[in-house]
Amino acid sequence: QLQAYGGGLVQAGGSLRLSCVASGSSLGFSSLVAWFRQAPGKEREGLSCISRSGISTVYTDSVRGRFTISQDKAKSTVYLQMNSLKPEDTAVYFCAVRAIRVPGSTCLNSAVYGYWGQGTQVTVSS
Repeated sequence: QLQAYGGGLVQAGGSLRLSCVASGSSLGFSSLVAWFRQAPGKEREGLSCISRSGISTVYTDSVRGRFTISQDKAKSTVYLQMNSLKPEDTAVYFCAVRAIRVPGSTCLNSAVYGYWGQGTQVTVSS
């Protein structure tokens, strides 16, 4: 089972750290973990992904330099540190895993993931 935690209400310019926690083997056998978000009336947007080794990370342009993805394998947890938050970052945030790696920015395509966790709401006030 996969679950995203850590959302909440924060003022613009603030920070939040999201956690994607896996129970069972959902992270243990995954090669990729990614974060997505979906705002009302908008398509799901890929934000960042990290390889199992932790060496390879990818970010979409809108969050690069503000968000950082990391992992703690011992805790079966992948984090998304979000700094300098903006009102347009308001959305439900999801994590997803994939067993086999895909190249480059393909990891930000929601269609390549078949296993999703429940989301967590992030609201950024202006």
